[in-house]
Amino acid sequence: MSAIRGARERARIEVTAAIKDEARKQLAAEGAAKLSLRAVARELGMVSSALYRYFPSRDDLLTALIVDAYDAVGEAAERAAASPGAPVTGLARWVAVACAVRDWALAHPHEYALIYGSPVPGYSAPQDTVGPAARVGMALIALVEEARRDEGLALPPLPDELRPEAERLAADVAPGLAPAVAAPLVAAWSQLFGLISFEVFGQFNRVVEAREVFFRQAVTELARTVGLLGRRG
Repeated sequence: MSAIRGARERARIEVTAAIKDEARKQLAAEGAAKLSLRAVARELGMVSSALYRYFPSRDDLLTALIVDAYDAVGEAAERAAASPGAPVTGLARWVAVACAVRDWALAHPHEYALIYGSPVPGYSAPQDTVGPAARVGMALIALVEEARRDEGLALPPLPDELRPEAERLAADVAPGLAPAVAAPLVAAWSQLFGLISFEVFGQFNRVVEAREVFFRQAVTELARTVGLLGRRG
């Protein structure tokens, strides 16, 4: 009996993967707003009722694709930060993580658009997406915290008018960091994805040509805004 259950589970995993692969093809061809369970089923030679046993609605399938995309880019960031050959300074690790995120985005533009592009009409992301969505941010928070301990951080004074919001950000987003660090870190995180989005979505066309060099310089400057020194203490 256990062998039969194992075979069924493997078959379910394989069919689920095939459904998501076909859905990603639709994302590339039509965009997330036009994702259709019936079209996915038709391309796989399945009846719609069979596909509904795997994903009861379009939103369930979208959520699975969104979680997969967040996990993939998060894994790329974490791997860049923690690999045995990772750079030794906080600033260099920040640049390595940023470049890993950019590389993933350029290799998977339609999945990037799904999670960082325009919201899908009629779709509301469930709580299941929150943890995966935080992985890149948590990787950046962790390396800044490690740099603070190992190297120290060089930050300008926190303006009085920003302190209440900075304290809230520190408490809600980065409990291990001081408010003076949390505020510029959130700003740098958003600017990182702004740089990547401009490239992925074509806003740099006929503007920036040496894009990798430009990106590395820009994210190096972002690292300095969060106090990363680029040296061991």
